[in-house]
Amino acid sequence: MQNTLKALSDKTRRDILTLLKQGRKSAGEISDAFPVSGAAISRHLSVLKDADLICDTREGKYIYYELNVSVLEEIMLWIKQLKGDDTDD
Repeated sequence: MQNTLKALSDKTRRDILTLLKQGRKSAGEISDAFPVSGAAISRHLSVLKDADLICDTREGKYIYYELNVSVLEEIMLWIKQLKGDDTDD
């Protein structure tokens, strides 16, 4: 959970997750969407992958990234539990 929260603390990484919400993207497509170096995007992708927020698939010379929805659901459940049970709503 600590790696996940650390990964989510960075705006660029949150923006990458938002981009991946539209569907899987190659590393190049992700990099093209941001005004930072490819190396910086690679580092962000590595942090997101280490936190299990994204997964990657190699196809030939390309690597495609997509959201790992199950981890996001776990976080949402944990946040909901912190907030308290809202079954009366």
